[in-house]
Amino acid sequence: MYGAILGDMIGAPYEFDQGEKTKDFILFDPRKWVRYTDDTAMTLAVAKGIMKAGACADELSMKAVFVGCMQDIGNRYATGEYGGMFSKWLRNPDPQPYGSYGNGAAMRVSAVGWAFNSLERTTEVARWSAEVSHDHPEGIKGAESVASAIYLARTGMGKDEIRKYIEECYGYNFSRTLDEIRPTYHHVESCQETVPEALTAFFEGVDFEDVIRNAVSLGGDCDTLTCIAGAVGEAFYGVPEDMKKECMSRLPEEFLGIMADFEQFIKEIS
Repeated sequence: MYGAILGDMIGAPYEFDQGEKTKDFILFDPRKWVRYTDDTAMTLAVAKGIMKAGACADELSMKAVFVGCMQDIGNRYATGEYGGMFSKWLRNPDPQPYGSYGNGAAMRVSAVGWAFNSLERTTEVARWSAEVSHDHPEGIKGAESVASAIYLARTGMGKDEIRKYIEECYGYNFSRTLDEIRPTYHHVESCQETVPEALTAFFEGVDFEDVIRNAVSLGGDCDTLTCIAGAVGEAFYGVPEDMKKECMSRLPEEFLGIMADFEQFIKEIS
């Protein structure tokens, strides 16, 4: 999950179109230092939920644990950073899905792409992870497509094959290049206007860092966009050790513990 979390950290200073839409920027600029945002908190909540429920958990059990972990972590970390509806959901003693197609469904799903040994199970749990709050078809589609891309990338599928699969199964349009997207792209928080752009940043990248730079250069909801791109980029390229160390230096002990436990979890199910 380093890729998703690094994407969050690196993209966050440029959220709300605050960047210059360029790939030429200081990757870890001390003047723009961000520890992490709600994207990281919810990514780790989903990872914790998978481990707590167990890889073979049924729908009701998995969803209940996802809700519990999201509410627990969300009410203790990155408070004040969540969207209005999701903030209410986090505090609700009986939280219900509210028809959202926001990109939060896609940004928090990366652990699902690593945790299971079949594409079918990956998409199933990705759907559950979205449905607890973001149960609009576009929210579910965003979560499933990102988890699928991660699964396919980590299991050796090439970029052309991943692109074809996502296009055929989820209907996203990848006909535009980054250069064509960049001039008019703006801050938007829907899955349908974040996931295709994030995946295009991955498709055009030549290594993990380049994927991150591609995503940041688009602007928009940059922490979430880059979180998604980085998650798939890690599955395909891996993450350089120096970037992992930078990531770890910004996280609280509880988050580091979840990451360490999750690494062990995925080793044991492999």
